[in-house]
Amino acid sequence: MEVMEVPADDVLLQRPWLPVSISGCQLLAKSWFGETAYRVLLTDMQGMWEERMDTADIQSRAQELNRRLRAPVKAFFSHLCEVVQPYLSGAAGRADREAQISLDRRDDGSVSLRLKSELEGLPFYWEFHCTPAPVALVCVQLVRPLLVMSRLLQRQVDQLGGLLVRKDAEIQDYRENGATLSRERLQTDAFVESMYREDFMAKTLPLLSSEHQDALGFDADLQQLYAAVVAHGNARKRKLSEEDDEPTTVVEEPPAVTSTPASGSVEPADRKPSHNGRGETSRAKMADRPAVQQPSVTSDPAERPTSKPKKKKVGLFR
Repeated sequence: MEVMEVPADDVLLQRPWLPVSISGCQLLAKSWFGETAYRVLLTDMQGMWEERMDTADIQSRAQELNRRLRAPVKAFFSHLCEVVQPYLSGAAGRADREAQISLDRRDDGSVSLRLKSELEGLPFYWEFHCTPAPVALVCVQLVRPLLVMSRLLQRQVDQLGGLLVRKDAEIQDYRENGATLSRERLQTDAFVESMYREDFMAKTLPLLSSEHQDALGFDADLQQLYAAVVAHGNARKRKLSEEDDEPTTVVEEPPAVTSTPASGSVEPADRKPSHNGRGETSRAKMADRPAVQQPSVTSDPAERPTSKPKKKKVGLFR
């Protein structure tokens, strides 16, 4: 059995949402088609649906919908891609005239796209069974990129507002120095951000809140901005992942060599007392002589006698 062709999450994420209209329903769609596998995402801003299909699933559904079809997936999958991609990319005008597509909402919350076309003179049927997408997928594919886009556009608006204020100051300086406009129709009022924002909200919000067909659409500029935002996010994730995967080298320092102090001089053992008088006389003579200092002998640490181990105290005191 062939291995399923599943694109990496960032590959599908980099594909922008495209406005489509199927059976009068306004949707945003993004899709990926491999050699013998595909993935489809649909949303109407009230819900999101997805479908993932591999080679085995496509073969099984094709046999179910087309009883007479005996060809392998590679033989008819290219035809399926050519027929359905114009509908999922918002270019229905370039779709096959003989192809028909419809959308059905089911009671279980899923969405079904029914496609009918012609393959080698015979009818070819296909259905996309899109089930509700999990919340995590909605956040990754739609919510997070839209929030980043919103912050980015807000910063752009702030910078443009500051630029207009500086331009007004520049024009005022020209006027104070005697400059005049050659055409009165080019004269504009000074930019006041608070007044502009109120006027913009009053005029634009009703258009976005209406049922206008372009209210949910991503135009070319927004599609480009979406792709740039997710590409930057993926590059940042890869950089952090590479930094985490770098091995850390630990340099082992050699142990410090400490010198042991030399032991003290070893005194000779006392001689045994002699039992005769000669011994006592000789000791008396030796006592009258000056004492000769014995040279100190340093003992090797290995030759030192080991200290006796202390006995362990039993009980509460140890």
